[in-house]
Amino acid sequence: MKLNMSRAVTVVWRVRFRVTRTVPAVVVDAVEFAQNRLDFWPDLRQAEILGRRIRRGLVNCSRQWGKSTVAAAKAVHQAYFYSGSLTLMVAPSARQSGEFLRKAGELLGRVGIRVRGDGFNESSILLPNGSRLVALPGNEATIRGFSKVSLLLIDEASRVSDEMYRALRPMLAVGDGDLLMMSTPNGRRGFFWEEWSEGGDGWERWSVPATECARIPASFLAEERRSMGDRGFRQEYMCEFLEMEGALFTEEMIQRAFRDDVKPLEIRRR
Repeated sequence: MKLNMSRAVTVVWRVRFRVTRTVPAVVVDAVEFAQNRLDFWPDLRQAEILGRRIRRGLVNCSRQWGKSTVAAAKAVHQAYFYSGSLTLMVAPSARQSGEFLRKAGELLGRVGIRVRGDGFNESSILLPNGSRLVALPGNEATIRGFSKVSLLLIDEASRVSDEMYRALRPMLAVGDGDLLMMSTPNGRRGFFWEEWSEGGDGWERWSVPATECARIPASFLAEERRSMGDRGFRQEYMCEFLEMEGALFTEEMIQRAFRDDVKPLEIRRR
């Protein structure tokens, strides 16, 4: 009999890690829910992110690792078990956020919930228990007005604007909501890089290069490295935040130009 290694690894993981969130007794472990009800069998790293509450999380991952599916499963678990909750699913474009919502809708169909909109938002799903999933494109001018957000998911966060990020964060205040951002790197700029490098201990961080994903063959990665070159490969598949190509000054050069021992210039008015 052929052994499904993804399922075997997940079972081992669930012995070592348990859900840390205080929840009602009727709520099923998110990993167990994904396996038994959604027919989604996360690998070890995916299960670590899916299986517990993450107040503030950053996932720096390879292309094709499955981050959108993990996020959709997390959104469905939240909506299914927490009545009246609001989950926002954000991506750089309407097409990307719509695909995000489509994956969530497909997973909901596996538990017998028919997908229908909430009557207010074009890209949305309303569950029978009053929970809502709303997909938003990365346009700051069109997303204001949401409040009491339970879960905010930002896909391809390195491609979402800083203005959008600043507009989204206050929506978590009233509901004490959770924030999970997932992306491949896009240089050393923007809020995703800043939170990753300087955000402090308030963030949990995961880095998942393609070499740690058993679903991506080594032969494919070798082909991609030859095709796109070393620099592109390191960013897209090895999760490296690289200097902007063609920049006149490197970040190290800029940082070395700053000094703390220079007295401010005093200008006296006559």
